[in-house]
Amino acid sequence: MDAAQQEATARARELQRSWYGEPLGALFRRLIDDLGLNQARLAGVLGLSAPMLSQLMSGQRAKIGNPAVVQRVQLLQDLAGQVADGSVSAAEATERMEEIKKSQGGSVLSNTTQSTNSSGAPTVKRVVREIQSLLRSVAAAGDIIEAADSLAPTHPELAEFLRVYGAGRTSDAVAHYQSHQS
Repeated sequence: MDAAQQEATARARELQRSWYGEPLGALFRRLIDDLGLNQARLAGVLGLSAPMLSQLMSGQRAKIGNPAVVQRVQLLQDLAGQVADGSVSAAEATERMEEIKKSQGGSVLSNTTQSTNSSGAPTVKRVVREIQSLLRSVAAAGDIIEAADSLAPTHPELAEFLRVYGAGRTSDAVAHYQSHQS
């Protein structure tokens, strides 16, 4: 990617942040993780082509042009929050995604329920994903493991934290997080 393409992608992501509250790549990856989807399934539920979803995620395209798709994104965000806080089962989520796929709607994305459960507190999985995202934005998994290995002899707890959150599975990080809450 040349400098002009990098600049255009950065600009598209900034526009996405102003329109949708965050870059769509981060938003869609979270929906994929939280709802157990792949990109093709997410595209199908949203009513987008797989290439269009990819372009939105990568910042090659900035805006979702169809208001009904924007509404489906909001409905999926709400559903992901309900799955994360345990108020909706995986089976119920699958049924609801079929309903969402058929829905029509407005053009406004609301950030109010994006990262909280019904009590207003962030879900554990959401907190863990934010920590993982932050670490992974700073360094690649291999570099994080290398740093953890060098810390292990003198700071084993920090090394474990880096390994679990920087290069581990979300489920392992959630278990680690829950085991360290007093």
